[in-house]
Amino acid sequence: MNENQLLNVSSSPHIRDRKLTTGQVMLDVVLALMPATVFGIVRYGLHALLVILLSVLAAVLSEYLFDLIAHKKNTVKDGSAVVTGLLLALSLPPEAPLYLPILGSIFAILVVKCFFGGLGKNFLNPALTARCFLLISFGTAMTNFSVDGVSSATPLAAINAGDAVNVAKIYLGTTNGVIGGSALALLIGGLYLWAAGGITLEIPVSCIVVFTLFMGFFGEGGFAPAYLIAQICGGGLLMGAFFMATDPVTSPVTSRGHIIYGAIIGLLAGLFRVYGSSADSFSYAIIISNMFVPFIDKLPIPKPLGYKGGEYKEREFPKSAINLTVITLIAGLLLSGVYAMTKTKIEEQEIAANQESYLEVCPDAESFQYDSDLDAAVEALAGEAYDSSSFGKTYINDVLVGYDANDEIVGYVISVTSGDGFEGDITLSVGLTTDGTVIKIAFTTLNETAGMGMRVDEDAFKSQFEGVNTDAFILNKSGSSTEENEIDSVSGASTSSGAVVNAVNTALAFFAEYIG
Repeated sequence: MNENQLLNVSSSPHIRDRKLTTGQVMLDVVLALMPATVFGIVRYGLHALLVILLSVLAAVLSEYLFDLIAHKKNTVKDGSAVVTGLLLALSLPPEAPLYLPILGSIFAILVVKCFFGGLGKNFLNPALTARCFLLISFGTAMTNFSVDGVSSATPLAAINAGDAVNVAKIYLGTTNGVIGGSALALLIGGLYLWAAGGITLEIPVSCIVVFTLFMGFFGEGGFAPAYLIAQICGGGLLMGAFFMATDPVTSPVTSRGHIIYGAIIGLLAGLFRVYGSSADSFSYAIIISNMFVPFIDKLPIPKPLGYKGGEYKEREFPKSAINLTVITLIAGLLLSGVYAMTKTKIEEQEIAANQESYLEVCPDAESFQYDSDLDAAVEALAGEAYDSSSFGKTYINDVLVGYDANDEIVGYVISVTSGDGFEGDITLSVGLTTDGTVIKIAFTTLNETAGMGMRVDEDAFKSQFEGVNTDAFILNKSGSSTEENEIDSVSGASTSSGAVVNAVNTALAFFAEYIG
């Protein structure tokens, strides 16, 4: 056998056309993603463009530097890193902090792809795994779907809350969501990818059909067309079904395997969406299904035509895949068990912490009660920011009325959350007298930088609010305030200080509108 007759043995994906290269396949994927990319940039502006560029650049540089350090052949030219960075960027919120696409792309390329041997050897989809990593590590930033500083619920969150949604806006992608959230643009790109031969339709069709049936039978909206269309077009279903589940590296190789694989994804996606705590968990549905691919590849193997002699092993499960699945299931059960055992205790501690803060900010009260009118006012806000133009991302959580031993009202406690903290949400209780004078403030959630932002919890800062009756406080970043309603910022922590001032001002505004 001469050199030209030698067979090349390699891992999937396998290219069966000499004219077709990995670079051409990746170029088709990039072209297919262009409608969603362009729409996202036009819809969300410059920041969305920066998120996309940084994500792609970080992915390409990570792969280039790894190949350079590891003395491996440079694989950047195959375009797979570009596709990973672009897919990750399109699955991020439009105003995501710029460190998210950088960290996510580095994790996707190095940890999920390169550390497993490079393209064709990773068993999980890099972009999706990176997105799950970011969701776990930076939950607040990854679920902040605000546009121009105005925060509102995503369509799926609105549906879960029982609110009406505009199906046409969901289909076009003009509601809040991820950068690449236009269902129309994703469908155009998916059909182009199919027409170009980049994918077959078994995976997306079986995934969408099974998901739709599950939502029809078990979802609150049943088989109502508007409900099902909103569920299909909202969240990450279409992007996942057409562009991520069809990844040739992490999906089965046979047509029957594609159908089984797509059905498993659709089933898990429906299960997570109906019974899960998150509005959309399609990313988790796909990466869990990725781990079943070694099994799926073995199930539909046909018996060779004309096979003679010996015992033919039609099904043979790989031991490594079995071990990995068992370990994953055990780890998941252990984590679930720990969570179940500690959930009640954690909730009790949170309630106790809230009660303690209520007593701290309204010490003359013997008991706290809810008021139906004030409850209705809070519910009418529907989880939206109270007044984003004045106070940023601040939300009213609870309003309680404080009573003394004679059942006389002695004050009010308003719990407010600001989403503008340097390290995430800041939640505090504001105690107010019956005439709106601030009694005291106390934090129930504060995770700011130690030695800087955490200093807002010191008496030197908090005491500035005490005993002041004003319509609104003013943050003085230069210090040495002379006016009663001016609050000196903590040195080096103006972001944290400003978030606290906005939260207190939100409580004052609510008091003036609904109580005072």
